[in-house]
Amino acid sequence: MSLLNTLVASAIPLAPRALIRKVSRRYIAGDTVADVIKRVAALNAAGFSATVDVLGETVESLSQADNTASEYLKVLEAIARDGLRANISVKPTALGLLLGATHCERNLECLLNAAKGHSTFVRIDMEDSSCTQREIDLLLRIKSRGYGNVGLVVQAYLKRTDNDITPLLGTHENLRICKGIYVEGREHLVEDAWRDRRAINPHFLRQVARCFGSGTFVGVATHDEDLIDQVIALAGGQGIAKTAFEFQMLLGVRESLRDRLLAAGYAVRIYVPYGKDWYGYSMRRIKENPRIADHLLRALLTR
Repeated sequence: MSLLNTLVASAIPLAPRALIRKVSRRYIAGDTVADVIKRVAALNAAGFSATVDVLGETVESLSQADNTASEYLKVLEAIARDGLRANISVKPTALGLLLGATHCERNLECLLNAAKGHSTFVRIDMEDSSCTQREIDLLLRIKSRGYGNVGLVVQAYLKRTDNDITPLLGTHENLRICKGIYVEGREHLVEDAWRDRRAINPHFLRQVARCFGSGTFVGVATHDEDLIDQVIALAGGQGIAKTAFEFQMLLGVRESLRDRLLAAGYAVRIYVPYGKDWYGYSMRRIKENPRIADHLLRALLTR
């Protein structure tokens, strides 16, 4: 990571809260369901689809987890009511995974049933490596009960992902591949990933190629322009239709790149977080990975 990123990341917690709020408006839709629906509608009008995330994955009680599930139900109802091209992304810890796995699973099933009624998809987001196996197992249990409107995220920077991805592939499956954002011990990471994010790219591409080869729909989640161009070249070389994958990017980040992809005929989905925990989200994201400071600087300096 650059010295500038580190300096920016360390200085942000000292900045006035009002300034963080101003910056956050670029990449957080607002506090309420109405705020996020308005932003998603605008993205749809511009040609993008969206994934909605309710902020606040850190829950301290099962009642908080239930409140998060209820908030997601409101989002699903609003998406259906307004006919939006959007789905939802949920972190199992926000549904109570670390407090009670069975309780979390019930909350997830509730969301999947509601989403199915609205013909909507649910993405199970991946968290740090302490949750990886539990979240894979959760997905496999859910799918064994016949739920088809659900898919997982895998993180290319983890050594274990090459094995983890195997049972998740198939013509009726849907995966999201990202580089990975959590700070992990070197023993968990692919070679050199701890010091150079570009070292993750060959692993990322290999996993995308496995999705292409198995007929798995894949969400390619990255802001790395070189990596995106390599994915495009891989798809072209293998004759993969543009309908077999989509690019996924964060709200407010690398907007000129997302516009270029859309103009070239690729599907682009924007990850749209919202909620009252905007400050906590901002601080956690930067603390987890100071490289996000680079994205924040890009968002402020370019459109």
